Amino acid sequence: MNASMKRWEISRFGVEHLTLATAPRPEPKRGEILVKVDAVSLNFRDKEVLDNGMTAKLQFPFVPTSDMAGTVVALGEDVTRFAVGDKVISTYITEWVDGAPASWTEMPTQGGPIQGMLSEYVATPAAWCVRAPQSLDAAEAATLPIAGLTAWMALVELGNLRPGQTVVVQGTGGVALFAVQIAAAAGAEVIVTSSSEQKIDRAKALGARHGIHRHREPNWEDAVQALTGGRGADHVLEMAGGDNLQRSLRAVKPGGRISIIGLLASDELRTPIMPLLGSRANIVAVAVGPRRALEDLVRMVDLNAVKPVIDGRYAFADAPAAFAHLARGAFGKVVITMNDAP
Repeated sequence: MNASMKRWEISRFGVEHLTLATAPRPEPKRGEILVKVDAVSLNFRDKEVLDNGMTAKLQFPFVPTSDMAGTVVALGEDVTRFAVGDKVISTYITEWVDGAPASWTEMPTQGGPIQGMLSEYVATPAAWCVRAPQSLDAAEAATLPIAGLTAWMALVELGNLRPGQTVVVQGTGGVALFAVQIAAAAGAEVIVTSSSEQKIDRAKALGARHGIHRHREPNWEDAVQALTGGRGADHVLEMAGGDNLQRSLRAVKPGGRISIIGLLASDELRTPIMPLLGSRANIVAVAVGPRRALEDLVRMVDLNAVKPVIDGRYAFADAPAAFAHLARGAFGKVVITMNDAP
C-alpha cells in the first residue's frame, strides 16, 4: 500500500471549499518523475479556476495551482532528463516545447484541467519540468513558470526588447514586477503605473526609471507622452483590459507594441477602430510560453542575479490565507512553502 500525503483540494467550485485532505502518495509511471514539492506560487488564474473553472473542465476532487518548485525523489522507467536529487520547476502549457503553439484547445495546462500542484508530492512527466535556477530558493523559483515566463515572452521572445527602448508596465503584480526587472536588465527605460506611491517607490528600487500615480494622473497616457518627449513608449504591457486599451494606444509610439497580458478590470478589450488604425500598433496576446523559453529565462535569472519579488510566504497549512492575500492584491507574488513555517 502506498504511503499517504497531504494535499489541498476542492469537491466543488469556490475557494471557500478548499480542504486539506489525505491521499495516497503517487508512484511515477514510465517517463514520469516523483517530485517532493517544496513551494507553490499563486497566480490570479488559480483563484479563477477554483471559483469557476476558467473554461477548464475540472475533475473533482480537484487539486489547484499551476506553478511548482521541488526536488526529484524517484524516477519512472526510461527517465533520462533528470536524476534523483535534482531541483526542478514545472511548466504550465505541458505539450508546448518550442516553436509556434498548437491550438489552445489542444494544449492542456497545469492546475486546470490537469490536476495541480498544491500537494506534498506530485508525479509528473519529466518532459513537463525544467531545471530550477541555481541562484534562487524554492519559493523564488516557483514564481517563474507563469509570471516570469509571461513577462519574458512579452518583452524578449516576442517583443525583441533592445537597450534604450521605453517600456510601460501597468501595476505591480507578479508579471509586472518581473517585467520591470527584465526590462531594466536589458537596458530599457521603464515607466511603471500604480495607484500607490509606496509601490511606485518600491518598483523604482527594482529598476523602474519613472512612476505615474494613476489616481493623481488618471490620464496616465499623457504622462507617458510627456516623459518620452512626445515619442511614446516602444512597449506597453496591458494588464487591465476594458477601456484601458484606449489609453495604451495613446501611450504607445506609432507602430509600437502592446502586449495583452492581464484582464484585471475586464475580460473584454474595448476601443474604437480609428484610434487603433491611427496608432498602427502591434497588439499581441501573450499566454505564457514554451518549455524552451522557460529554460532560457532560468539561465537569464542566474546570469543577472534576478530575485523575484515575494509579498507573502505562507506555510502549507495556511493555504487559504495565501489565497486571501492573492485576492486582496500583492506587490509581486504570493507563495506557499511546504515547510512547517513560511
